[in-house]
Amino acid sequence: MANHKSALKRIRRNEAVRLRNRYQHKTMRNALKKLRSEEKKKDAEAFLPSVVSMIDRLAKRNIIHANKAANLKSKLAKHVAAL
Repeated sequence: MANHKSALKRIRRNEAVRLRNRYQHKTMRNALKKLRSEEKKKDAEAFLPSVVSMIDRLAKRNIIHANKAANLKSKLAKHVAAL
């Protein structure tokens, strides 16, 4: 166990950040599933910008890798265009 006050605080903070990152990542994955299951092109086109924004935010905060974000956005755009 940590002996320093700052180390104890860092442990608490790391746990809080980990849970927040996990929540945001899971929320993004659920949005991806919702977008992929969308049948109507108009609805998918309306929902796409919010999902892309979510992906960009996660990439900016290093929750997901920048290349993964680019790949996801590209695949989603192709999927929506093909509807």
